[in-house]
Amino acid sequence: MKQQLFALLCTAMLLLPANLWAWGQKGHRIIAEVAYHYLSCGARNKIDKVLGKHGMVYVANWPDEIKSDTLYPTSHDWHFQDLDGGLSDSAVVAALTDYPKVGGNLFRATDSIRALLKVDPKNHDALVFLIHFAGDRYCPMHIGHKDDLGGNRVKMKWFGSNTNLHTVWDTKLIDSQGYSYTEYAAFLIDKYGSEYKDVSKLTEADLILQSYHLTSEIYDYQQTFDGNTYHYIYKFHQPMEWQLYKAGVRLAVWLEEIY
Repeated sequence: MKQQLFALLCTAMLLLPANLWAWGQKGHRIIAEVAYHYLSCGARNKIDKVLGKHGMVYVANWPDEIKSDTLYPTSHDWHFQDLDGGLSDSAVVAALTDYPKVGGNLFRATDSIRALLKVDPKNHDALVFLIHFAGDRYCPMHIGHKDDLGGNRVKMKWFGSNTNLHTVWDTKLIDSQGYSYTEYAAFLIDKYGSEYKDVSKLTEADLILQSYHLTSEIYDYQQTFDGNTYHYIYKFHQPMEWQLYKAGVRLAVWLEEIY
């Protein structure tokens, strides 16, 4: 099964400068935990047979951990899809199916894996990658600009320490709230649960446009950001939480379609 997954995806992959991880370990676990909460009992049982009980959370970060492994040597570029600033809504939506040939292949990889799992839902590695990519897909800096490597080259101060825009969004905003991944997932489900039905009905186009517009807002804010970390957290922690919740719901929708 590993060879089948590798062969399917590698036909589309290009080796390009690398972005760092999306959401960090805690973020991916939050998304998996939210998705697991919303799965039907039937889907949960089938997935648990592939991954082990509650295995979705435990494997959520594996695709980041094996980026430098020879198992999937080109997988580094499956985690992001750079989109230039200033694109029209139609151009952003088109990128979901008319895959950009440079700057990663997150959209292509996700679609390929979903198609593979519909044929072979017991494919362990494909399932793990899908769980992970549901997070990457809705991390604003993983559809960031190619010229700054998704914010990796945008330098920032965070409570006096040197960092960059990508790291702020993959870990520091999440960690600023002080929750464990289980606490944060429960908080998001309580906070946004009344909107689950509406979120679950959003299309891929709706979701990627919301993410792209947030990415644009993040880049715009950098032009006037005064370095006050508290201000940054106040402005963006709720949009960050909304992205995490939507990613969890979208993952649950994908998995219900398959299982």
